[in-house]
Amino acid sequence: MSTTGRPVPDGAVAAACAEPDPATKGFVFQQAMIRVQNPEVSLDFYTRVMGMRLLKKVDVEPLKFSSYFMGYAEADEVPTDEKKRTWWCFARNIALELTYNWRAETEPEPPRDHNKCTHPRGFGHLGFTVPDVDAACQRFEALGVSFVKKPRGGTLMDIALIQDPDGFWIEILNPEKMASNF
Repeated sequence: MSTTGRPVPDGAVAAACAEPDPATKGFVFQQAMIRVQNPEVSLDFYTRVMGMRLLKKVDVEPLKFSSYFMGYAEADEVPTDEKKRTWWCFARNIALELTYNWRAETEPEPPRDHNKCTHPRGFGHLGFTVPDVDAACQRFEALGVSFVKKPRGGTLMDIALIQDPDGFWIEILNPEKMASNF
């Protein structure tokens, strides 16, 4: 929707599909970052529930935060040499960065930040493709994952929305179903 509340005109859509500026050749969307309240809980969710692997951990002591870069890779793909591992992690096409801001043990738990998935909305969701949405959702249910929307509920069929431990929405979809629905 445009700021007028109507769909974007076809001409503007066509312009957005035009050949990108040659100066951007080689640009790659590499990561999306979300802040997490408890890295142990979030690491467990993204590895055990979503099947991701920790690609690289970075501690930034001067700014008092740690980032955990998550992605899909086989164990033998991950370099053991730290310099090679760092390059490999940041050369991948996409990673999810879980960032944890440190605090002293004596500090109170910070107030829970708004996750932007509820009003007022800003952040939408992370999207994961799966071979079978229904089978994935059965597994998520068995693991006690919270659902925002199940595949047979709501207007958009064959799409599910689950929540991670921090309340961020994760869309679960299948490319074939998307192709037949849209």
